[in-house]
Amino acid sequence: MPAEVAETPAHTGTPADTRTGTPADTRTGTPADTQPRTAARTGAEAEADAEGRAGAEGEGRAGPPRRLPGGLLRLATCGSVDDGKSTLVGRLLYDTKSVLADQAAAIEEVSRRRGRDGPDLALLTDGLRAEREQGITIDVAYRYFATPRRRFILADTPGHEQYTRNMVTGASTADLAVILVDARQGVVAQTLRHCAITALLRTPHVVLAVNKMDTVGHRESVFTAIAAEFAERAHELGLADAVAIPMSALAGDNVVEPSTRMDWYGGDTLLAHLEKVPLGADTAGGPLRLPVQYVIRRPDGGARPAERWPAGQLASGRLSVGDPVVVQPGGATSTVVGLTVLGRETGTAWAPQSVAVRLADELDVSRGDVLTAHPAPRPLRRLTATVCHLDDRPLRARQRVLLKHTTRTVPAVVEHIDYRMDVTIARRLPSRDGLGANDIGGVRIRTAEPLAVDDYAEIRRTGSFLLIDPRDGATLSAGMVGAAAPPPPRPARGRPAAKPRRKQRTTDEIASDGT
Repeated sequence: MPAEVAETPAHTGTPADTRTGTPADTRTGTPADTQPRTAARTGAEAEADAEGRAGAEGEGRAGPPRRLPGGLLRLATCGSVDDGKSTLVGRLLYDTKSVLADQAAAIEEVSRRRGRDGPDLALLTDGLRAEREQGITIDVAYRYFATPRRRFILADTPGHEQYTRNMVTGASTADLAVILVDARQGVVAQTLRHCAITALLRTPHVVLAVNKMDTVGHRESVFTAIAAEFAERAHELGLADAVAIPMSALAGDNVVEPSTRMDWYGGDTLLAHLEKVPLGADTAGGPLRLPVQYVIRRPDGGARPAERWPAGQLASGRLSVGDPVVVQPGGATSTVVGLTVLGRETGTAWAPQSVAVRLADELDVSRGDVLTAHPAPRPLRRLTATVCHLDDRPLRARQRVLLKHTTRTVPAVVEHIDYRMDVTIARRLPSRDGLGANDIGGVRIRTAEPLAVDDYAEIRRTGSFLLIDPRDGATLSAGMVGAAAPPPPRPARGRPAAKPRRKQRTTDEIASDGT
């Protein structure tokens, strides 16, 4: 795990840009990415820059800045060892023509040397030497690809229980999770674990990818049984949108192109579903939250003192010239008299744009403060939260830590560890010895200074935090404020979440039944 927590100036990334405090980067203030992610940063920055330009050019329009066609979908793949995650990701990249010619040639050459008939598509994502040698995924691999309908940032997360923390960090910013199962094995303990973690992270959409259908003769009965078992657990955990798709990543069946060997399935391919699934809630429509990352000083050149412009990335809501704001946690109030986005003055800015703000009053605003609107959240010093422990050293009650929330880092104490969750059965168990690596549990924390936090279920960005070891700066745990544990089973309503889709019957077939 990384040993340091970076402090960075204001940046123009989207909420997946973990340097500004979303639930993603365990090095800098959020529960998600613990390793380099070049592709993800490229895609995130491209979207933010495009939205920023649209906002600057569209000053005075009634609506938020125009988005690029189809939007950006963040998805994560997860599953047990050898379920075919890396092969599935490779197939998506390969069949959507998202692989450079020289890279494809290199993969084909390595595959030939290993005696394979076709390209080993898993090599496109297994970048570490240990991953290629062992044939497993260890690190979170990020890939950026696009189709004419939508752009994607994909996190290929590890499947081994030992790397559960990597799965949590990779999936924490995802809008959709693809949970793979091997058709020969069905739903296993790690499948249930990933299902529970997906519910904990409040991932809006889930796809159950029943992979390796070629090994079971493409039988519909096998797929139906697996889908029904998963649907039952998804229903218990409150996963409202779960879809099951039979496929073979190795052969390319139902990944990008429809399968001719499973004509009993009439639903979408994986790519078609990814292109049509609704994007997450529009953060611009939420309450105003602007964590201050940097204060820009602009010399006036006249008799007046230099102007101070608090700058940061909008985590939620919209901000316009003339709006009243509250500076939390202090509670001072003022009015917005100027906004700049990408160096150009504008009348309105929307999440997730990065913006610099000029206030009517000379207030003591600094890094770590949060600009909010009325009614402002009440700053808290005692938090109840769910954490995923990331460090090999256990997290214990009465342990002193640093808590990093958005751009603010304060001393804190873990007052009590309420429970440890067995995610395979979604039950809370006593935790007498604290939380070990990969454990998920409930904690109560007391901070030295008040924090303007939100419930994670309402606003991910301001509802997430990190616990850091004050001695060496190592990230200990990634946390979610509030009751983030899976809810109890709900009364049955409608069909099961992951019920397989059957092929629609034609009018001729229906008519033939009556003859």
